[in-house]
Amino acid sequence: MTVREEPAESGGAQPTGAAADERLRRWRLVLGGGAADGTGCALGAADSGMDGALEAVYGGAGGSGPAGGGSGTGTSGGLGASAPRISRWLGDIRTYFPSSVVQVMQRDAIDRLGLSALLLEPEMLEAIEPDVHLVGTLLSLNKAMPETSRETARAVVRKVVAELEKRLAARTRSTLTGALDRSAKINRPRHRDIDWNRTIRANLKNYLPEYGTVVPERLIGYGRAAQSVKKEVILCIDQSGSMASSVVYASVFGAVLASMRTLDTRLVVFDTSVVDLTEDLDDPVDVLFGTQLGGGTDINRALAYCQSRISRPAEAVVVLISDLYEGGIRQEMLKRVAAMQASGVRFVTLLALSDEGAPSYDRDHAAALAALGAPAFACTPDHFPEVMAAAIEKRPLPVPE
Repeated sequence: MTVREEPAESGGAQPTGAAADERLRRWRLVLGGGAADGTGCALGAADSGMDGALEAVYGGAGGSGPAGGGSGTGTSGGLGASAPRISRWLGDIRTYFPSSVVQVMQRDAIDRLGLSALLLEPEMLEAIEPDVHLVGTLLSLNKAMPETSRETARAVVRKVVAELEKRLAARTRSTLTGALDRSAKINRPRHRDIDWNRTIRANLKNYLPEYGTVVPERLIGYGRAAQSVKKEVILCIDQSGSMASSVVYASVFGAVLASMRTLDTRLVVFDTSVVDLTEDLDDPVDVLFGTQLGGGTDINRALAYCQSRISRPAEAVVVLISDLYEGGIRQEMLKRVAAMQASGVRFVTLLALSDEGAPSYDRDHAAALAALGAPAFACTPDHFPEVMAAAIEKRPLPVPE
């Protein structure tokens, strides 16, 4: 393959000297070497190691050949089934790449080379860079995990959960505390708590044209939510295999919400069966190991259970996190959502709770829910507190564009 340089922009010049060498080096690493790459660029020791690490996963026929070993010779890559070889590779990629890239390469190695079984070995778990996707993979292997690996796996999951809580907990609590305060509307507010827009609308009949003003006979504002005042929140989570990241994030958020005394939080996971994990909410790691990723989907059955647990519909928020591929009774599911909303429940549908964006989902079911006033959309973890705050205050949801 010959690398063709792009024509220089008008008034510009082709790179020369060090800039040209750097461009060839980058092309060489992209193309993977061999006589046909057309760069004529030789790699130094460090670049050869980086090239070998890349070749092991992305080289050859899907990375299925012998180990790359960092030789830079252009042979097919691969990690084989050797645990020591994979340990060396994990060390190499940490040396050559930043943490965010390491996580992507680990995920690709697991997906492309079928290394999931090796994650059941404690030494592998200790060497790997933990992230949300790794946690999802471990949870999918939970039932096959030997006792010798279980404590190591829990330590990996706990590390990721702790990082997520550190990132998300404080903002979630502050956002929802404000929403709960504002949702406690009163008619004799303190001056700083007056909702002037609603107060003016309520007193338009008292407009005095000669003075150009409205006489506010009735003040409307926000109180401060008492500690005994509670909203009911039910997180209903699809635990099919495609929802792994969403299950991880939802479990962390469930633990954060459960720590707030003004919220009565329940966490329910489902496939074709329904499991209530509310009693484990004080430890999201226990919640995660109580899930069983994979299997079918019966949303209607899960919503029936959630509906049965609502004691005060006007103060309840139900968050369904699912790709909406329903294996149960579609019309019954839609009727159940409509009934909950008619009783005063605020219903929220999230196609995903993750950083990956819009997933594959059942568009017909999403459109049907939107027609009921429950728009379905993917939500990032950073956006979730705002969605919950809007649901608690019964204002329009901040649906991402």
